[in-house]
Amino acid sequence: MRGADALTLAREYLPSGVFLDVFLPDMLGWTVLSQLKRDPATRHIPVQIVTLDEDRQHGLARGAFSFLSKPTTTEALGDALERMKAFSKPRRKRLLVVEDNPAEQVSVTALLAHDDIDIETVGSGGEALERMKAEPADCVVLDLRLPDMSGFDVLERLRDEGGLNDTPVVVFTGRELSPEEDARLHTMARSVVIKGVESPERLLDETALFLHRVIADLPAKKQKLLERLHSSDEDLADRMVLLVDDDSRNIFALSSVLERRGMKVLTASTGTEAVAIVESEPDLAIVLMDIMMPGMDGYETMQAIRANPAFRRLPIIALTAKAMKGDREKCLESGASDYLAKPVNTEQLLSALRMWLHR
Repeated sequence: MRGADALTLAREYLPSGVFLDVFLPDMLGWTVLSQLKRDPATRHIPVQIVTLDEDRQHGLARGAFSFLSKPTTTEALGDALERMKAFSKPRRKRLLVVEDNPAEQVSVTALLAHDDIDIETVGSGGEALERMKAEPADCVVLDLRLPDMSGFDVLERLRDEGGLNDTPVVVFTGRELSPEEDARLHTMARSVVIKGVESPERLLDETALFLHRVIADLPAKKQKLLERLHSSDEDLADRMVLLVDDDSRNIFALSSVLERRGMKVLTASTGTEAVAIVESEPDLAIVLMDIMMPGMDGYETMQAIRANPAFRRLPIIALTAKAMKGDREKCLESGASDYLAKPVNTEQLLSALRMWLHR
């Protein structure tokens, strides 16, 4: 019933699959998914999310295998189990690389190749769609600049094609994206990797995630690349976090953990103070919000922050000593993006922060 127990059991038994509810007493299922997918020993395990349909893209982008919408039926559960059983049978996965530059085709293939997957390369959007209709791929790496159509067109055609709309697509582009294009891509593709300094590691990581590759079976060099990416705290370094708690001991303990990871920490001991800091700090990246505070409690503080449309997407993680079902839902209704039960487990907190701050 608890996320922490699920993580322990998954690491101990390495199951063939996980069915995961999003609403758990100690943390959101997203944090459980994030921890499973960050751990090389468990990230290949397919995770079936059971939740509301509007969370679909959020879960798929974080490596979920599939979705089951609540309320569900016995038949739908049976079908989902059959799909998971079929997926977990040993077989070579198929990766399609859509890239018109021959040198890029060679380097992407060299980076990703191993004997657990088959890689096919095509040089145009039209070819990609033909190949996908003939033999669907398990994952697609897609450049946005193609000779016959844009990557956006390919994504739209895949979305409208029955049976192909769930194919994981990693957009691998050197193009500078406008904020509008970036937002649009994140609703259509599972992941966007911009070609640059860290792009080889990121591309290997994202494709391995969506192909459910067993990291321990990859060559040592590739394992090292992924290990370096996952053990780094680059998603946290230099990001500004606001800690809201009326207990100075909690503030001190959490500040120490976050500052060691290179985060800039601001603190507030009241809801009013927190709202003022949020409104005055344009570089604020995330808020950790204690719920039980005198005067203006965490629920009211989150509602006050969300009342300003400019802060609609600011990630807020609620820290709650209560773990009753109603309290969890009240946290999310009041504007929390996520919640963790107190006392806060450091690894779970860092996992939640990485998940919300990762681009």
